[in-house]
Amino acid sequence: MSTKTDPDELLIGLVSISDRASGGVYEDKGIPALQEWFGAALTSPWRMETRLIPDDRAQIEQTLIELVDVVGCDLVLTTGGTGPSRRDVTPEATLAVATKEMPGFGEQMRQISLQFVPTAILSRQVAVIRETNDRAALIMNLPGQPKSIRETLEGVKDADGKQQVAGIFAAVPYCIDLIGGPYIETNEAVCKAFRPKSAIRPAK
Repeated sequence: MSTKTDPDELLIGLVSISDRASGGVYEDKGIPALQEWFGAALTSPWRMETRLIPDDRAQIEQTLIELVDVVGCDLVLTTGGTGPSRRDVTPEATLAVATKEMPGFGEQMRQISLQFVPTAILSRQVAVIRETNDRAALIMNLPGQPKSIRETLEGVKDADGKQQVAGIFAAVPYCIDLIGGPYIETNEAVCKAFRPKSAIRPAK
């Protein structure tokens, strides 16, 4: 078990939620896709804690609480379990550990996915803030497929690389600023972080 020691380092919890992947039936693709994306997108210090668990609401809640309250994650991302089937309970578990809802993230995730598939409206992804006595973290539900994860985080670009639909990660660094987390800097070729001018720090 690691706990956060460097206040300038972004600690990310990555949770892949799947009965079959956690049971060894097939290989999890969510966590490797997220590791690869963050490796390309972040230029400030970061590290991650990963968990692979089944679609069990109590276990999801317990894992999210552990990653925020014990491990000290600033940002927790889940993949999987956000559809309408009976075993899909990730949004319920996420809301159960929340102190604030952040509905704009879920709205934008569905907006991005609707550029590609009409079934995006079946997704129930949510984002929340979990606050403890001394800290807070942003928790977000992402899709399960690597291609969808990337599109959700960085948005939709045209053939010339011009942004057509904003990805959700553009808003994450400023959100982390507002809840007292580390200052996140990004590789603008992958994802340009947006902050009001008053919140931008000079480059080190």
